[in-house]
Amino acid sequence: MGVEAKKVEGKKMSSAITAAGDSLGGIKSWPERIKSFYNDVRTEMRKVTSPSRKEVQATTTVVIITVFLFALYFWVVDLAISNSLDRALHYFSRH
Repeated sequence: MGVEAKKVEGKKMSSAITAAGDSLGGIKSWPERIKSFYNDVRTEMRKVTSPSRKEVQATTTVVIITVFLFALYFWVVDLAISNSLDRALHYFSRH
């Protein structure tokens, strides 16, 4: 085995040991990971902005109108399917 091959093998071995150490020694770094997570959460929450009253009213209006339009659409589709089935059943029941 050449010098370069030994270096590559050594790097692979150290990577494997590091990976195993992360899973076995994770208890030591657990408080650090929690602290880091909460710091990240705090940083992201500072970027969050609440919508204005006008924006909330506008989106609420859009949602209500959309709900009624979908309700109307599904009512028409349901009525068409129901009438089609009734006619088909009456037609086949006579013959």
